[in-house]
Amino acid sequence: MTTPRGPGPDGPAPGGSPTRDVPLVPDREDSWHRVHPISPLVRGWLALAAIAYFFGRDSFESIFRGEPAWMLTEGRGFWAAAILLGVLALLVGGFVLSWWFTRYQVTQEHVRVNSGILFRQHRQARLDRVQAIDVIQPLLGRIFGLAELKFEVADAGESAVRLAYLPLASAQQLRATILARASGAETDPEHPDEIHEAPEHPVLAIPASRVVGATLLSGSTVALAVMVLVLATGTAVGFALDWGSFGVALSALVPGLVAVAAGYWSVFSTAYNFRAAVSPDGIRLRYGLLETRAQTVPPGRVQAVSVTQPLLWRLKDWYRIKVNVAGYGVSAENSGARTTLLPVGTRGDVMQMLALVLPDPGTEDPFGVFSAGLAGKDNDGGFVTSPRRVRWLSFLTWRRNGFAVTRTALLARSGRLWRSLAVVPHERTQSMALHQGPLARRLKLADLQLHTTTGPVRPVVYQMDIATARQLFDEQSARAAAARRQSLPERWLEHRPGQEQDGQQ
Repeated sequence: MTTPRGPGPDGPAPGGSPTRDVPLVPDREDSWHRVHPISPLVRGWLALAAIAYFFGRDSFESIFRGEPAWMLTEGRGFWAAAILLGVLALLVGGFVLSWWFTRYQVTQEHVRVNSGILFRQHRQARLDRVQAIDVIQPLLGRIFGLAELKFEVADAGESAVRLAYLPLASAQQLRATILARASGAETDPEHPDEIHEAPEHPVLAIPASRVVGATLLSGSTVALAVMVLVLATGTAVGFALDWGSFGVALSALVPGLVAVAAGYWSVFSTAYNFRAAVSPDGIRLRYGLLETRAQTVPPGRVQAVSVTQPLLWRLKDWYRIKVNVAGYGVSAENSGARTTLLPVGTRGDVMQMLALVLPDPGTEDPFGVFSAGLAGKDNDGGFVTSPRRVRWLSFLTWRRNGFAVTRTALLARSGRLWRSLAVVPHERTQSMALHQGPLARRLKLADLQLHTTTGPVRPVVYQMDIATARQLFDEQSARAAAARRQSLPERWLEHRPGQEQDGQQ
């Protein structure tokens, strides 16, 4: 297999002009590369579709009515063609300029992306701050064999670095190159351009039948049942009182049905063909129906984990895992599939995925402790629960609310109908806060909230005795400080002086 080569360590392409080769060796400051020429088309196909709809809608309708098209009558054909060609010329010109002014480079320490025609944008990210890398293929990109490379860096929030679009093989090779440099892995000094994708070991794959079952048992089904019940009740009352309200009720139901259909599609399309694997460069996730995504989360980048079980999923003992990853933020895109470590899985699948993000559970009986967190109550698995006096406030959940501490993580359990378990490694605890409302102060209770990076997981230990909550606050602060001193460096494969001596002691 031949590997695409960049301009090489000796200098840029002739004349310093950008090339389309993948940089496998560090670029010099004046060495740049361009994305694939049809990238603007993949990004801007909606604009072409809008033009086709605007100019073709009347003609299409006229054909079915047996009438001549309006723009082709009374000498309008020439001007309609001229306007269409002018708009297309402007659009194609914009595509070409967009491609021409978009370029990138990957050095030993940074990745840089320049883009923009009138308003120039320069993005730069340090490789040792890379939190996750995705290879995304939208439907049109799959047709042309192109992929977008998107990677998150610490504190990037809403503005992740995007590189769109590259040939799929080139995107995968560039991802391997960036992960190798981000990890600090040593390369062969005689062959610095020979960087191959790290081998992976498959962990699990979700069968299509389970995805269909999870979709049908999702919250959208509950919403659909409620809407049907409301419609049936409203119709019955309308007929009884002779209101004739069936049409009104049915029209009011349409937006709800659209939302339910969207919910079904979201669950099915993001969980379809889900596969998980582990490699030296992190956890690899692949999923998607129309748009496919290959996601890589480097080791130690997961800040918090949440395992939830919706009400209807209890029939099959299925669970979903969400994670907080530094740099993902809370955008609409990041709050969905990208923060999902497992869209639907059995309890065994959950244990496998938890082992990837928490290799050392810090307990001699990890299955028993985590099973108690998922489905237990009272003091199962060594959990400390809410005092009995809380039952007047939370008669359904007081026996579930609780926490357990291992050598490496804090587990927060909650929920009776919608079960939830949050897991926070000690070194990922950034800060904590005790919360008390008026009733909680009267009952001498407090909630302890743990702060990690922004994301869908909000670890909270609910309704603890105030003395227990204060003791947990103090002890967890000490555990977090001690764990951070022993945590891995940003470059997880980098050789550190004294590392071998430490391992021999």
